[in-house]
Amino acid sequence: MTSPTKAEGSGSTVALDPELEATAEVAKGEQKLEGRSPGQLMWQRFKRDRTGVISACVVIFFFAIAALAPVIASLYGKNPYTLYAQEPDFPFLLDDFAMPTGSFGGMSGDFWFGVEPKLGRDVFTMLLYGMRTSLYMAVIVTVFSVVTGVLIGMIGGYFGGRVDYWVGRITDFFLGFPQQLFFIAFMPVVTALFVDPRDETPTYLRAVAIVLVMWFLGWMGLARLVRSSVLSLREREFVEAAKVSGASPWRIVRKEILPNIVTPILVQGTYILPSTILSIAFLSFVGVGFPEPTPDWGRMFAVGADVYEQDPMFMFFPGVAMVVFVLCFNLLGDSVRDAFDPKTGR
Repeated sequence: MTSPTKAEGSGSTVALDPELEATAEVAKGEQKLEGRSPGQLMWQRFKRDRTGVISACVVIFFFAIAALAPVIASLYGKNPYTLYAQEPDFPFLLDDFAMPTGSFGGMSGDFWFGVEPKLGRDVFTMLLYGMRTSLYMAVIVTVFSVVTGVLIGMIGGYFGGRVDYWVGRITDFFLGFPQQLFFIAFMPVVTALFVDPRDETPTYLRAVAIVLVMWFLGWMGLARLVRSSVLSLREREFVEAAKVSGASPWRIVRKEILPNIVTPILVQGTYILPSTILSIAFLSFVGVGFPEPTPDWGRMFAVGADVYEQDPMFMFFPGVAMVVFVLCFNLLGDSVRDAFDPKTGR
């Protein structure tokens, strides 16, 4: 039996076959279903994580500020190098004890975050350029460390045997170095190889030395993580099928294994970068990082530690900026991990 069905747009009824109706409904439902890639699923999960979205916005804001530091400083009308306390246009910026006059470290309409004790430089532009220096250096070190860790970890994990043994021993050897003490001891050695101790070390050479030292001791954790992931993947069926089909080791690693370890690599990279920023700031804090007058977060902390009793505001702004950035980047890493693997959701 057929059931009368009311045609759309008219008052008449038309008898339709129930099987045709069912087929139409199934076709309509299939049109609504759309397949989504793993990347789209990850993006959907990430957008639902409010903490991750806010953290990502804060991190992007910091990188944008660092990239636009010269433009902002030009619009602001100051720079981080001029000693404004010696300029005739800004008399009485410092008192007889070389401390900023006025309240809150000399904050005013001309100097939004105050001025630096003893020298009278603008704190706002010092912070902008200090963020620029630290973030750029951290990105370079993180990229080098990630690439090195992935290559070494994949070599040891895929080939196994003696190769894995010696790669593991080399990794353990580097892990035995006390990183902070090694940074302090080795930085002067690296610079002394290229510059006479009686001469001033160029800023670019300090930057190269920092990158080399931190890269030298920054890849081991990721290498061990990648090695363990590759060890579990190389025995899987799809890898064995690729071997049977005659695929080369390079193709197997590139096409079969690497796409399956992108998640831990990306997540670990989001943890390496903020840790690198803290290490760069530590080097400048103890006096083996960037020299004067290069603006740097760590040296601002070093100056603030000497004058915090007389001028606590000088350390306030760089301290808050660093805490906010590192916290948001770590939260972003947690959100990215949860988006890729919802089973680990908080």
